[in-house]
Amino acid sequence: MAPAAMSIAAQSLSGAKPVSYWLDDPAKPDVLPALTGDEHADLLVIGGGYSGLWTALIAKERDPGRDVVLIEGHEVGWAASGRNGGFCAASLTHGLANGVERWPDEIAKLEELGERNLDAIEAAVARYGIECEFERTGEIDVATEPHQLEELREWHEELVKLGITGVDFLDRDALRAEVDSPTFLGGLWDRNGVAMLHPAKLAWGLKRACLELGVRIYEHTRGLDLVRSGPGMAVRTPYGRVFAHRVALGTNIFPSLVKRVRPYTVPVYDYALMTEPLTPEQLESIGWKGRQGLGDSANQFHYFRLSADNRILWGGYDAIYPYGGRLSADLDQRPETFLKLAEQFFDCFPQLSGLNFSHAWGGAIDTCSRFTAFFGTAHQGRVAYAAGYTGLGVGSTRFGADVMLDLLAGEETERTRLEMVRSKPMPFPPEPFAWAGIEITKRSLARADSNGGHRNLWLKTMDKLGLGFDS
Repeated sequence: MAPAAMSIAAQSLSGAKPVSYWLDDPAKPDVLPALTGDEHADLLVIGGGYSGLWTALIAKERDPGRDVVLIEGHEVGWAASGRNGGFCAASLTHGLANGVERWPDEIAKLEELGERNLDAIEAAVARYGIECEFERTGEIDVATEPHQLEELREWHEELVKLGITGVDFLDRDALRAEVDSPTFLGGLWDRNGVAMLHPAKLAWGLKRACLELGVRIYEHTRGLDLVRSGPGMAVRTPYGRVFAHRVALGTNIFPSLVKRVRPYTVPVYDYALMTEPLTPEQLESIGWKGRQGLGDSANQFHYFRLSADNRILWGGYDAIYPYGGRLSADLDQRPETFLKLAEQFFDCFPQLSGLNFSHAWGGAIDTCSRFTAFFGTAHQGRVAYAAGYTGLGVGSTRFGADVMLDLLAGEETERTRLEMVRSKPMPFPPEPFAWAGIEITKRSLARADSNGGHRNLWLKTMDKLGLGFDS
């Protein structure tokens, strides 16, 4: 990094708050009391992120008389659900390419279900009056290197062959007419398959909707262990217990109460910056009238979008795996990553030099080796789980909630018949092999980015095995 560039980047971070912009909002609802004593329910949902909230809400929608309790170890929406970029995608498979590679025979059904799922999210936002700044603007995958442009062009041709519509190839001039950066060479615009939203307000709105339907929510209430109790299950909490006929686990990156599930996920720390609001002149200098979400096509990629008040969220690039899968609030801040992100931001938008960042934060997401969620049951069908969303859970967690409820009901549905739902990813090996493998993969991906996209023998082997690491 040149000294001048470092100085500009460092200065832009001088006043950044070390907290998620989304969570630093006066609209944050009051915290609900912790559970004390014993509770009983038909369904216990563990986890107050999107996965748990959608499960509780849909359970009540399916059966208004069902008695539902939700417990959350901290506060609703405080983890990944309140720290992500707010990209709500229709894809259930971490992108169409990943879905085509893994489940070619059912990709048409997966795409249909994903589109219906995104429509259902939009409908729920309207039905419950959730003011989460929902904008169905689509997303543009951007090429910033010649090999990426060629890959996007070839993928667009493949989409045409597959009969996929609504995705347009943009050459350099067409893309820069939408959003102007000297680094942009072209892109693919998925016009309808992604919405932008305020992620924390979505979680808070789902919390309110659940309460209005009669769900009992307890915050600062961790589930400590899960055991059989008569015909149902019992979960011990710090100050009490919950007895329930059925349990849905929406704990994602936090250690599953079904221990055999734990090797299937590892935590990845992802980081983001939020700028101050752009002036009308600054916004005019970059265009962006369509307010689409954007992401570049590198292995170490960035994602970026406009907020409702015309700030730019800029995140990604570094995906940090802590040795042993350690989860710690200390890892939410990583100054060296923030400095790198700030420098890369001004490389992308040099016309915004002098703009400052108001917030800088990080947080853990759960990744699995196939990049998209997996599902299952335990305790003879009394417990269901969904995990492994790998950064695209804003939309697909609602689908996962439906799957968990189908599994708990013992129903065969169009969802539970899917190979994606019936199969599992490859588990990660124990340490030190997990850390070593992930580090080799990350370094190989970085080399591929700087070497025309060429994948070395390690990556080619991982590709053949259907394994990988992503955020």
